[in-house]
Amino acid sequence: MRLDVERFSLSFVRYDGVLRQRSIQVLHDLTFQLEGGEVLALVGVSGAGKSLLAHALFGILPPNARSAGSLRFDGVPLDDATLPNFRGRHMGLVPQSISHLDPLARCGRQLAWAAERSNLRLTKAQLAERLSTFNLPRTVAHNFPHQLSGGMARRLMLAMATVGQPQLIVADEPTSGLDPKNAENILRTLRGMADAGCGVLLITHDLVQSVPYADRVAILNSGRLVGMETARSFSGAGDELTGDYARALWRAAPQNAFTPEGPIDA
Repeated sequence: MRLDVERFSLSFVRYDGVLRQRSIQVLHDLTFQLEGGEVLALVGVSGAGKSLLAHALFGILPPNARSAGSLRFDGVPLDDATLPNFRGRHMGLVPQSISHLDPLARCGRQLAWAAERSNLRLTKAQLAERLSTFNLPRTVAHNFPHQLSGGMARRLMLAMATVGQPQLIVADEPTSGLDPKNAENILRTLRGMADAGCGVLLITHDLVQSVPYADRVAILNSGRLVGMETARSFSGAGDELTGDYARALWRAAPQNAFTPEGPIDA
């Protein structure tokens, strides 16, 4: 599996007044690759454009979106013609918000729908086994989303995204709002998928939390890729980091003894 993002830019066309249109660019010439077997953490503050890239990969942008550059999966361009075949079967998306779950459908039915989109039909036993894989009791199948805790809802979305055994998982802020234990469980699950050969694009604002589970870290700032670092470089005072922005971001974390000038020497 290989995902290629090459000079990808994204903008939105908006009306400025009644007749005049203007284009607002939100992503600028992004270029990176993701291979099967690795976790690439895409890190940036809110508004950096991380989720927009996820939506572009799956073709779920609004009609006023305009893109340039290319997105390719195993060399095949991701576009309106190819995406219906890739989504679910080869590429799985874990949305940012649990509001993406249908509030009026039982959780088991939603998992079955996700399987059907990958041309799979789960028996009740297979559905229960799938839930168990993500540490969810079989009773979850009869629950509605509002009856689940935040951690259970996110594990359900992960089960839905991976039921077709895709080669690429794009997880958009999968630990948002979770306590440390549940967040660790989600990240450990994603790491395990990568170790089994899947490619994982982990979209997150939490650099410190993601580093132990990632192989590389891509840093997005105001829609621009401002750094690509190995995860192991984020240690100590960040002296092994190659980029100034990455080093400043790492040293700004409270866990790294933040001061306005950088970390406090021991």
